[in-house]
Parts: sequence; structure tokens; C-alpha cells
Amino acid sequence: MANVAEGRWALIVHGGAKPDDPAEHQANRDGVLQALAAGRAVLEAGGEAVDAVVAAIRTMETLPLFNAGRGSAPNDEGGIEMCSGLMDGRNLAVGAVGAIRCVAHPVEVARSLLAEKEVLLVADGALRFAKEKGHATVSEDYLKPEEEARSRAEAVHDTVGAVALDSGGNIAAGTSTGGLDGQKVGRIGDSPMPGSGYYADNHVGGIAFSGDGETIARLALASRVIGSFEHGEEPDSAIARAVAMLPGAGGAEADGGGIAILKDGRLGWAHNSPIFAVAYISSDMNAPKAFLRKDEERSG
Repeated sequence: MANVAEGRWALIVHGGAKPDDPAEHQANRDGVLQALAAGRAVLEAGGEAVDAVVAAIRTMETLPLFNAGRGSAPNDEGGIEMCSGLMDGRNLAVGAVGAIRCVAHPVEVARSLLAEKEVLLVADGALRFAKEKGHATVSEDYLKPEEEARSRAEAVHDTVGAVALDSGGNIAAGTSTGGLDGQKVGRIGDSPMPGSGYYADNHVGGIAFSGDGETIARLALASRVIGSFEHGEEPDSAIARAVAMLPGAGGAEADGGGIAILKDGRLGWAHNSPIFAVAYISSDMNAPKAFLRKDEERSG
């Protein structure tokens, strides 16, 4: 965990809660570090937390390793429907899209929605909005995972996410996901739902989750953790306590992980999934850190 003084910045990203596949270990480390570098560049240049979150998530949406953007899991009709959510802690603005098709970067569409009255657009309405705002469309074939990656997508809840604090004290949080392999057409999990998969408030902090989407949504997990932060709980313990609720509410296989930054710059993360690739950096650190499991950080 790191502390960030006033005027400093911090960024933490994750590549999703997922099963342990040793063949993917290095790719997961490299992927979250690449995403971290993209967001870090924004913050080091004095940019805003929202733009750093978008830059980090956008990077993961380009990497077929992650179930977001390119590499998204097909639904039960073989189509690709993606979700993304973004929240600006300055004014509690939210932009989110659900079951959106044929865009390379759902998080960028969510970014465009921050200035709109609407919080969440879905399906054809989300795609229409994306086109109106000039976001380029792509084919579903571009978004589908390669054949060798199909087994990785099966039963994997690997929503990606990022939380950032900029030098102005502003906090943002975001998510992006391709959903579940074989999910029903039109299915929307926790990822685009503020208060479930993510939340950001400059007065408290920011949080982003990955895991069993339906259970995270039913528990309104992000809201619970933000409340814990308000009562002074440390981010690691608050997130660990939250994800520990998942099996009881969603069954033995329900697991997940979360990342957070508090308003004072403290970073934290926890998970009960086998793997949860995380990378973080702050302006008072000499170099970024990346881990696949929490116990790696504790033993480091």
C-alpha cells in the first residue's frame, strides 16, 4: 500500500478475476503494466483522472488477452455484446453502456456519455449514440477472441478496471467487459452499474470490481465498500470483506476482486479469485508494481 500526499497522483489497474493459468501469467503481468503505463503518462503530464482511467482501460481493450473490447466472449448466439462504465468523482457524473456491439473501445463511448443527462445506454441505443459521437465501428470478427483463446473466455469473469487520482485531487473509476461466454443476448452484469461494479467520489475515493457480475450487482458491492471507506476502514480490508460476501450470496464459485484509491491517495486491493492481475504506481514510487495474487505483494 502507498500513501500519496496532496498534489500527488496515483493509479491502479486490474485485468480481471480469473482462474489460474500458468501459461498466461507473464502475459497478464505485461498487460496490466502496459495499461498502467498508458494511464501514468496522462497523470505525469498533469492530466485528469478520467482521462487516465480511459487510457488504461482502452489499452486493455486492445489486448486479446483480456475479455474487454477485442477478445470479448461471444454470447449464446455467437455475437459480441460489451459493457463499460465510467464515473467522475468531481461531480458524480456517470457514463455507461450495456450490451453495445461493434465498437472497439466501449470505455470511450462511456466517456462521451459523462456530459449527457443519461447515465446508461444499452444495445442499439448505445451504438447509435456512439456513431453520433464519431466513434468508429468495427466488425464482430475483430472483437471475437482467437480460437486458441476461446477456452480462456469460458466461465471467466474478467472485467478489467482502473481507478485514478490526479494531481488536482480528482478521482475516477471505470470498467470494461465482454461479459460471459455463452451469456444470454442482452445480458448486463455489474460492470456498467454505478454502485455495483464501480464508484468514484472525490470526498471518499474510488473503487472498481471484477467477478461474479450478478452477485456483485445484487450486493451493490461498490456502494458497500465506499460506505466502509467513509467510516474509516482501510481499502485492503474493506475490499477483502466485500469479496468474501460473494460465495454466500452467489454460491461457492462466486468470487471476485477489487481495486481502490482513497481521497488521501492510499491504494488498496484484494481478491478471493485464483488470479487477479493488478498493477499500480503513484508519484512517490520509484517504479510500478504488478502482482497476480495478493500474497505476492505481502511476500515482496
